[in-house]
Amino acid sequence: MRKHYIDNLRWITILLLIPYHAAMAWNVWGEPNYIFFESNRIISSIIVFLSPYFMPLLFVLAGVSTRFALQKRSPGSYAFERVKKLLIPFTFGTLIFMPIMTYIADKFNYGYNENLFKHYGIFFTRFTDLTGADGGFSLGQFWFLIYLFFISVTALGIIVLQKKFFSVKKSAPLWLMCILGLPLPFLSELLSIGGKSLAEYLYLFLIGYYVFSDESAINKAEKYKWFFLLIGLAAAILNVYLFIWSDIQYPIFNTAAKFLSEWFMIIALLGAGKGRMNFSGKVSGYMSQRSFAFYILHFIWVVLFQYLLSGVCVGNTILMYILPVILAYSATFLCCEICAEIPVIGFLMGIKS
Repeated sequence: MRKHYIDNLRWITILLLIPYHAAMAWNVWGEPNYIFFESNRIISSIIVFLSPYFMPLLFVLAGVSTRFALQKRSPGSYAFERVKKLLIPFTFGTLIFMPIMTYIADKFNYGYNENLFKHYGIFFTRFTDLTGADGGFSLGQFWFLIYLFFISVTALGIIVLQKKFFSVKKSAPLWLMCILGLPLPFLSELLSIGGKSLAEYLYLFLIGYYVFSDESAINKAEKYKWFFLLIGLAAAILNVYLFIWSDIQYPIFNTAAKFLSEWFMIIALLGAGKGRMNFSGKVSGYMSQRSFAFYILHFIWVVLFQYLLSGVCVGNTILMYILPVILAYSATFLCCEICAEIPVIGFLMGIKS
């Protein structure tokens, strides 16, 4: 039986990417961005509230999905599917979409006045901080695809070896589920590129595969979801306060709040998903089909509309944040439909017609 809550949690999380990425134009910690207007604590709080757990949740869900996928297909078939679903779209997106995004960034941030085609030369030769804010090479949102590809292949090797030498059948007790998040602060610095740790995300993927694919573990998460949610929300709010609003730095407490938020919000959302989102309908079915294309296409529209409206909504921060978000949602869904109807584009983007 298909676990619909996995699909629903995935597309709901992906929908959050537009307001999240739009908010980066106002970050207060000085991170370069394709479009940057000014520092704003309120808008930055959106990023800090969501960032500890919403992308890590996607790796956990990918691990859970892999458990069910390997029950229906061979390791070789699974690996081939990962190439089609992740590696080809990563290559296509990096070569086609990212030069456009960094071109807009170069024009906005540094006044670049040549055409897009000349900028391709800059994109493939300028390697600086990899953010793309200076027009140089960047993976943008496609970092997730290449990370997930390498993690999926690595995890597949671990799973095949594990099945060859020993079995794992016991369900994780509640106390173990609570402390499985303890390694996260230590793993976050291992194999980290641009603040995104391959080691941390591989760990979360494997936790999804071995722990949260088990029905009894998910039932525990559902039963105690309010307990996990209370801890997760309290930690997330504390993380926002310490990182954004506090005039005094408390790095140890800030780090603890961040990773408590990450782990307990993941469990709470899995539990809430199992209890409230385990259904399928027209909307959920449509969004499950389009969520991957939405992920690929959303960011370029956020950047483009922020750039186009930057000279129109001058001085109106609220409108400058909300309007590109609304327009980006509309344009992304429209492009998802267009791409789904063109077989070649659909193949290159890893989506079904």
